[in-house]
Amino acid sequence: MTARSDAEALDARDPLLGARDRFVLPDGVVYLGGNSLGALGAATATRVAATIEREWGDGLVASWNGAGWWEKPVALGDMIGRLVGAAPGQIVVGDSTSVNIYKVMHAALDLRGDRRVVLAERECFPTDLYMLEGIRRTRPAIDVRLVGPDPDELAGAVDASVAAVLVNHVDYRSSRRRDIRAVADLAHAHGALAVCDLAHSAGAVEVALDEWSVDFAVGCTYKYLNGGPGSPAFLYGATRHLRDAAQPLSGWHGHARPFELTGEYEPAPGIRRFLCGSPPLVAFAALESALETWETVDLAAVFAKGQALVDLLVTLVDECCPEVEVASPREAADRGSHVALRHRHAYGIVRALAARGVVGDFREPDVVRLGLAPLYLRYVDVVDAVEALREVLDEEPWRRTDEGARPTVT
Repeated sequence: MTARSDAEALDARDPLLGARDRFVLPDGVVYLGGNSLGALGAATATRVAATIEREWGDGLVASWNGAGWWEKPVALGDMIGRLVGAAPGQIVVGDSTSVNIYKVMHAALDLRGDRRVVLAERECFPTDLYMLEGIRRTRPAIDVRLVGPDPDELAGAVDASVAAVLVNHVDYRSSRRRDIRAVADLAHAHGALAVCDLAHSAGAVEVALDEWSVDFAVGCTYKYLNGGPGSPAFLYGATRHLRDAAQPLSGWHGHARPFELTGEYEPAPGIRRFLCGSPPLVAFAALESALETWETVDLAAVFAKGQALVDLLVTLVDECCPEVEVASPREAADRGSHVALRHRHAYGIVRALAARGVVGDFREPDVVRLGLAPLYLRYVDVVDAVEALREVLDEEPWRRTDEGARPTVT
């Protein structure tokens, strides 16, 4: 086991060490759940209170103009753009990741109207597939074909019938990372569009949407971006598509002239056409506070530290817990910022770790997921987490508990 003093020395040299002070973290807790729900920012509650008390309470309806409410979906989108390599005017914030997948996949299909095939990953996050099922109910001619994680399998499935390829940048279970530039190049070589789900990569690993020539992308803000539970998602549309792209949820906030209140829909120019209804301004306040934290950090340092934390965790698990299988890729370029550990008593392990103050989560059927959010996680936290895991494996507490009595959220 790496000595705690060695980890403390790494922390002392960490250029991001001061970022931890910008978060509220309970005493005695090693929080490895940031890949599911990011930690609360220290300034967030004050920002939300100001929005409620001053902007809503004092400003009332005038805050749509005076507090910039109307422009928030695009303004926040531009803040996210820095984190995912998108120039201004290509990201809008609103709705959920699932709803945004529905929007962009309809848009992609319309842009390739003579094609009927959508390629998606068999093991991607299930909501992506659920939304494709919903699209197929409204467009029965669509043929959804599923492929595995092997790049060669994807390459063999793309042909002139494919309208769009939908992939997850980082796999939610295994942490496997797709080469999105290669996916986009492959899709474009066959005249298809590349659509990317960034839910488990935005704020965790390098994303360069413009550079990679991605056509559309979606992502959530409550994981590594720390926007808060259920914070609104984001949607990226490359500038080259925004004149012609049409999305199916033609709400009034996406109208070119919403306050003329005409009876006919006309999409707004640019990325605003992907808006639908009124935005959740209180949730926007929490998200804006969280995004401001990112404006003063070196993204290269964030991504490098994330992989260093993962490397340390994997090394310690291999050394100290050989009965646990590391189910994530070994090479940094091939994975995200969480680690999947496989064990037949994974659920019992997650419960026992939580009882010791180490918070991760469980994914069916046998995966312990541990997220390493570099803004607030320390190297000593990784050492403490593996020490706790070794204790749990030695004690086998699942033999004394009912693993069948599970809460809804695991």
